[in-house]
Amino acid sequence: MKWLLFAARNVLRNRRRSLVTVLIGTVGTAAILVGGGFALFTYQSLEELSARDSGHLILAHHDYFDREEDVPMQFGLEHFERLRQEIERDERVRRALPRLQMSGLISNGEKSLVFIGTGIDPEEFDLKGPFLNVVAGSTLSRRPAADQPAEVLLGRELAKQLQAQPGTFITLLTTTTEGSLNALDVIVRGVIALGVPEIDKRIVLVHLPTAQQLLATDKVSTLSVYLRETAMTSAMKAELGARLPDYAIHTWLDEAFFYVAVRELYNRIFGLLGVIIVVIVVFAVANTLAMAVVERTREIGTLRALGTLPGQIKQSFALEGLIIGIASAVFGMLLAAAISMFLLLTGFEMPPPPGRSNGYPLYVNVSATLYAATSLVVALLSMLAAWWVSRRAARQPIVEALAHV
Repeated sequence: MKWLLFAARNVLRNRRRSLVTVLIGTVGTAAILVGGGFALFTYQSLEELSARDSGHLILAHHDYFDREEDVPMQFGLEHFERLRQEIERDERVRRALPRLQMSGLISNGEKSLVFIGTGIDPEEFDLKGPFLNVVAGSTLSRRPAADQPAEVLLGRELAKQLQAQPGTFITLLTTTTEGSLNALDVIVRGVIALGVPEIDKRIVLVHLPTAQQLLATDKVSTLSVYLRETAMTSAMKAELGARLPDYAIHTWLDEAFFYVAVRELYNRIFGLLGVIIVVIVVFAVANTLAMAVVERTREIGTLRALGTLPGQIKQSFALEGLIIGIASAVFGMLLAAAISMFLLLTGFEMPPPPGRSNGYPLYVNVSATLYAATSLVVALLSMLAAWWVSRRAARQPIVEALAHV
């Protein structure tokens, strides 16, 4: 304790220099925490978006993911309702919802375009939550009337090209499982925006029975399994794989190509920036303590003449570096937390990333693990830098140290 008190007094001997060093460390620590918190927020948001879009687990025919279909629904799931009920018995599963993928032509009578459609259960809209942006109209009816025309949701760009709006009648044309053409008149229920222009130009959502009617099938493409917690994904995949060995099972991560690409990019960017900032902080501490070593060389010689060991000299300077590092980390954490709160309250938005049309809120996560790890690294490296610059003075002969000018 006496050595720690001695080191603290030495830090305060030159308050201005120590303050500048702590400020540099504070800004550097805050920069690392804000950048890392933003990356964590982005990862969590994309993770949630991907899981809500595809389901935490995707159950399909064993050849569905590896082979191309020669005819529509060649690798579709039969008797999916029985499979669905079996999966939903597990209390960790929120819902298991069927999907049917299809493609074809969509026409307003004057213009025809290619569409990529999905037949869904309307319960999906509850599970998607805020990640579904309805820009006009509403989502598909939960229980459509038998005497009413089939409903569809169109992507924003597709609706714009067809000059369609809620209430507009359009025609869907597809190829059935038998290879023949089938057409169906439908009414636009709503217009949605997924934030990716290329997808919004093609996306069409319909009720599952409507898609089955168009393709003349009673199969579905996949079964999307929504879990209560994303962390359960790996365990559930292993269990379902053991219980249902005849089916192929993918996780949301297997389908989340955008998430994986963004994570790899951000890891490199923020990792490199973090290393650069830590190096700057370490050099600032090393410079401050190096100046202190030079100024106190005769003092070090006097301490050595009184019997202080070289190791104790280095220990004293290392504790000074540790105090500066801890102060920098504490103030840096407070500054980063203040910035995170400010961004949360003000609602700043980031511009749309490449390939997307919607921006997103600029939030910064406050992660206990990130804060603890960053603070530990800053404090330990500051202590190591101080120990390093004090080595030469601690080993210097006593006579030379006392004669230093």
